[in-house]
Amino acid sequence: MSNTDRLKKTEFAPLDGTTLRQISTVLATVVLAIVLISFRPFQPEGPAAEGGDIVNQIGFGSLGLLAIFSLLTLTDRKVVAMMLSPWWLIVFGFLALSVLHAIDPPSAARAALFTAIGVLVIVTVLVLPRDAESFTTVLLVAGLAAVLLSYAGLALFPGTAVHSGAGVEPQHAGLWRGAFSHKNVAGPVMACLSFAGLYAFRRGRRWAGGTLLVLAMIFMVNTGSKTTAGLVPLSIVLVALPGIVGMRFLTPLIFLTTMVGATLATLGIVFIGPLKDLVQQLAPDLTYTGRTALWDFLGGMIAQKPWFGYGYESFWGTPFIYFMEQPFDRDWDIRGSVHGHNGYLDIAVLMGLPALAACLMAFWIVPLVDYMRTPRLKENIYLSDFFMMILLFTSLNAFLESFFLRRVDPVWLFFLMACLGLRMAARIRFPSSSAG
Repeated sequence: MSNTDRLKKTEFAPLDGTTLRQISTVLATVVLAIVLISFRPFQPEGPAAEGGDIVNQIGFGSLGLLAIFSLLTLTDRKVVAMMLSPWWLIVFGFLALSVLHAIDPPSAARAALFTAIGVLVIVTVLVLPRDAESFTTVLLVAGLAAVLLSYAGLALFPGTAVHSGAGVEPQHAGLWRGAFSHKNVAGPVMACLSFAGLYAFRRGRRWAGGTLLVLAMIFMVNTGSKTTAGLVPLSIVLVALPGIVGMRFLTPLIFLTTMVGATLATLGIVFIGPLKDLVQQLAPDLTYTGRTALWDFLGGMIAQKPWFGYGYESFWGTPFIYFMEQPFDRDWDIRGSVHGHNGYLDIAVLMGLPALAACLMAFWIVPLVDYMRTPRLKENIYLSDFFMMILLFTSLNAFLESFFLRRVDPVWLFFLMACLGLRMAARIRFPSSSAG
């Protein structure tokens, strides 16, 4: 055999399109599954479950490097650049500014770094799949992996997959949390996975999509959150119905109307005098499990530092809060709270009111514009409806919970997927496949 023949034998053939498609799909699936499950599922209840650990830190740091490598080698640079949004750049500019105002800037910078890793990971999950069919596979495989692992945990790790009621939350005894840190994370994640199942079902993946939809919703109900269980069908109806009756243009108006109504029904009864008086007369016990006292406290704190807030990672859990005097008649002990149970107020208290205004533009207005710009192609419509359901649900959920800009919290990352996914659906024309 000649040297030339020997060289030809050892040459690596370039990857064809099918192989690249398969590699990209597998990588996106693995990345999304890890984001959902984390590197340390089934952690014990309590503060340790809320905070990070070295395994997750190294794991998500490595996942960020994998995301960067994938974006540089397996994607179209124009598609990646298309995901950049001026309003999101402003939001992260405010985040950087809040790091500089933090009590401990190095610690805040490390937390912000993991938030940035989360953004990279979600962009990777969105742009790696070559088409709608590949993206559907990513959602189904990663989603079913997270759901089935959580169900398995009920039998194999009942002490951690089910809330024990020990510690400061005895009222949660018996509620499911699966592989997640808390039922308030498990419930919204399962809700978003149910939307993924519905999306796959609409595209023709009937068995897999229907299975994910049913299993996720059953698990969600057993997390004990009546609000989440009610918001899921509401989100489906409010997004899907206008399109079904040929009035898709009404969806953004319905979204904004719903957000205004939710604002008045939650924060309005705390900060708007006439509404507060009306609620005191009609439903004096309406406190959202004590949250109204927490929001009232936050309003006072925001008024003291309205422009730049207290700094990223520099409010909840700090000595400033822990040693604050607790009035005996306050319904919520703010000293032990890990967040404000309202994502919008938490943005204001950490980053300031101008940052909140920028976030509302990036979180609500820009995605609604993208939704209306979506090409009238079946695949694009299915995709934008899926993302809009997540956006509507998580935006409503944020009035009672807090997850915005929270490192690699899976609820935050689903919200981010919805915002950036709508941007993608408005700018890329997806041809119909045989699955549709």
